[in-house]
Amino acid sequence: MKAAVLEDVGNMAVRSVADPTPAPHEVLLKVGAVGVCGTDLHIYRGHGNYNLDSRGRAIPLTKHPQILGHEFSGEVLEDGGEVKDLKPGARVLCDQGRNCQSQRRQPLCSYCASGDTHQCAFYMEHGITGLQGALAEYIAIPAVNCLPMADDMPAEQAALVEPLGCILHSSDRVERSRARYSLEGPERIRNILITGAGPAGLLFLQYLRNVKHFDGLVMVSDIREKNLELAAQFGGTPINAAKSRLPEAVEELTHGERVHYLIEACGNSVIFEQMPSLIRKQATVLLYGHGHQGRDIGLLCIVLFFEPTLVASVGASGGFDPDGRPTTYRRARELVHSKAVQVLPFVTHRYRLLEQIDRAFAEDFAKPEYIKGVFNPA
Repeated sequence: MKAAVLEDVGNMAVRSVADPTPAPHEVLLKVGAVGVCGTDLHIYRGHGNYNLDSRGRAIPLTKHPQILGHEFSGEVLEDGGEVKDLKPGARVLCDQGRNCQSQRRQPLCSYCASGDTHQCAFYMEHGITGLQGALAEYIAIPAVNCLPMADDMPAEQAALVEPLGCILHSSDRVERSRARYSLEGPERIRNILITGAGPAGLLFLQYLRNVKHFDGLVMVSDIREKNLELAAQFGGTPINAAKSRLPEAVEELTHGERVHYLIEACGNSVIFEQMPSLIRKQATVLLYGHGHQGRDIGLLCIVLFFEPTLVASVGASGGFDPDGRPTTYRRARELVHSKAVQVLPFVTHRYRLLEQIDRAFAEDFAKPEYIKGVFNPA
């Protein structure tokens, strides 16, 4: 089959690789659609490498090239022989992470048993940790990682269930953090700042407005007007950080109160420098963005003086439904299918050929009109 192979930092080539063969509990998928993610960009640029050896050291791409693509949907072509509930022709969206359940390990590790499946002690992740991702013609994946799609659900809409799953998981972690300020506790969150109006920021905004029904102030900062226009459409108060200083804008909009909850969703390290002038004492800070570069860790000293509740989040962890499939992805699928959370409005770039994917990373991400790209060969 053909695949887009990242052979070194900034060096992607489309070439022939061996067709995947499904294990007995797996299915072989024809790739339907793949979201092009900011995490993929970090790996492409060399700002992140999550393929680690037994000592926790990153394995260079020159030694172990990677096929990216962890947000995907597809069509079942065949199964490995032991799959009873998915037949050829079934359209599915996928959890890219292999946990104890999907690897048929018993007993479950403590992380899987507690619902923290993307922290599984034996975790592996397609398109991230060295396992083949979906920027290829086919992919083999455990059947319990696959959730059936509704007949009227487009492949690219289904592929973007994964990033919403990450937003649900991170928001769940915040709600379990026992922070001073909360959406429903005695000291209510009134002011929220989302830094970054990319796909993650726009999903957080919709989750707050349409799922949690938060009616307070949600400011969304970015430097791209197109993104900020969407933020306004989804119920946010946009702040163009290229036209006004973010701390001063927050000070004015909150009447000096600052924010109770800051969602860092842009991966820009300058936010840590500005954070002391953005948050209230004992605010909650969700560290969602990745790829931070260019600041010394010493700047955290002033942030820590505020005693914030710092919440880190990676992936779309959650428990299992009775059939062994991931609960978080089911929740996300239902929200996306019902359009309570919309994903298609921020898809700005579509790629029909694997040969076009390199352009997404090398050129398109830097364009002001770019928000989200999807590989959709159909």
